[in-house]
Amino acid sequence: TGKTTLASLISGATGRRFEALSALSAGVKDVRAVIDLARRRLSAGEQTVLFIDEVHRFSKTQQDALLAAVENRIVLLVAATTENPSFSVVAPLLSRSLVLQLQPLGPDDIRALLERARTDERGLDGSVQITDDALEHLVRLAGGDARRALTALEAAAETALDRGGTGATIDLPTVEASIDKAAVRYDRDGDQHYDVASAFIKSLRGSDVDAALHYLARMIVAGEDPRFIARRLMIQASEEVGMADPTALQAATAAAQVVQLVGMPEAQLALAQATIHIATAPKSGAVTAALGAAIADVKAGRSGSVPAHLRDGHYAGAQKLGNAVGYRYPHDHPDGVLAQQYAPDELVGVDYYTPTGHGAERELAQRVPKLRRIVRGTR
Repeated sequence: TGKTTLASLISGATGRRFEALSALSAGVKDVRAVIDLARRRLSAGEQTVLFIDEVHRFSKTQQDALLAAVENRIVLLVAATTENPSFSVVAPLLSRSLVLQLQPLGPDDIRALLERARTDERGLDGSVQITDDALEHLVRLAGGDARRALTALEAAAETALDRGGTGATIDLPTVEASIDKAAVRYDRDGDQHYDVASAFIKSLRGSDVDAALHYLARMIVAGEDPRFIARRLMIQASEEVGMADPTALQAATAAAQVVQLVGMPEAQLALAQATIHIATAPKSGAVTAALGAAIADVKAGRSGSVPAHLRDGHYAGAQKLGNAVGYRYPHDHPDGVLAQQYAPDELVGVDYYTPTGHGAERELAQRVPKLRRIVRGTR
């Protein structure tokens, strides 16, 4: 997104001197040296913009060393990080900062950039043509990164010019040969998006871990939004696995958090882990069926009144209305469960949840009928 360029523009727009450090190589000594220089400049009427790239790699001590200079306005600090600053920047420094989130460039922006680089005299000056599918492949490979897009275009142009001379054409095979990455037939807005996503879901449901990983890889390589993948995994954890392995939902939710907090490409490992977990877990559609049956009854008008002893009794006059009167507290019973009506009158005895004999539901298949007999007083 041009973080250093933005810092330089801020420096130029405000008439300040520009200094840049990278947290990968700079230490406290380097930071203090720049601050001392900025202090001397300030006494001469010059102000300084200090840009620190990858600031999250600075230790707490190194970040604390910046505080006084920021508070006293010795430097205007512009710091960049690819991590969540709420977790990677010390609170005193963060509280004195304005946080701006830079978004990846959109496909149209990358497409315009590539076309300008191909035709502008400062770039390829029209020395090569490019086919539509090759251009779209370059856009996908860029992943919103202008630098990556220009590097790929330059490599493809060199290959095309070596093969055909001036006026050569960059086609899809040329792009693939230049950057050693095959095009994936996948359009996030077209049929392939839905077809691959559907195949991914059905492979998870069908317990084919290898096929599920294949479709996951296709989505990742094609640049699918990892949040979309994470959402599908969370849904599948409940819809296809459910109580047969309750930890599947935890795994999927954790993968979604990794996507949010870490980002790609590292988050792809968490997505793969959740995919393997769900694909290999015992399957049960009992949660889906139970909720569907309950919703169907509600929509059909089978609701009924909440039994009086279950109603809220935490307000004046509630007991006079009979609310909460006669409620039996389960924890007062040695077994933690006792006979008591919970369902509305017209739904007493209705079973929605039917555990399967798969995975953890095998135990529930024995426990749930016992609980029903106790609660309904039929044992």
